[in-house]
Amino acid sequence: MAQPTQRTAVYSGTFDPITLGHEDVVRRAAGLFDTLVVAVAVAHHKKTRFSLEQRMQIAQQALQDVANVRVVPFDGLIMDFCAAESAVAVVRGIRNLTDFDYESQMAAMNRKLLPDVETVFLLPRAELQCISSTLVREISQLGGDVSQMVSPTVLAALRPLMDA
Repeated sequence: MAQPTQRTAVYSGTFDPITLGHEDVVRRAAGLFDTLVVAVAVAHHKKTRFSLEQRMQIAQQALQDVANVRVVPFDGLIMDFCAAESAVAVVRGIRNLTDFDYESQMAAMNRKLLPDVETVFLLPRAELQCISSTLVREISQLGGDVSQMVSPTVLAALRPLMDA
């Protein structure tokens, strides 16, 4: 595979919702690549709190200040998506050893599927490593304060769910 002149990477996830940890990984990865594609998974296998359209819109708003980021939907194998985007890398955020164990297995399998695409692991800043979308959803559903876990855009999207 010829090396593209533009170095594109893909950061995929459900982003239900996108957290400050996700945003930290996006901003740092955007500094490493010419283009970072934030691939929002259709996630047929999960019952998401937000629709695909809402998750994409929230992510676009939260990341609008990062010029070289595109937010797009994806379905299927991430390596097929990477090939379609001519990506040279997949970016994965890892918070702990459990994430690393899972993600390293996925990276090995992805390498079998598309050997030319590297996996790049990034750790969010230490104070953000405890944040997960699942915890944000649970805390907000119970009326807890998640303002230190998500951007104001995400907090505004969560408010109607918190009031329900």
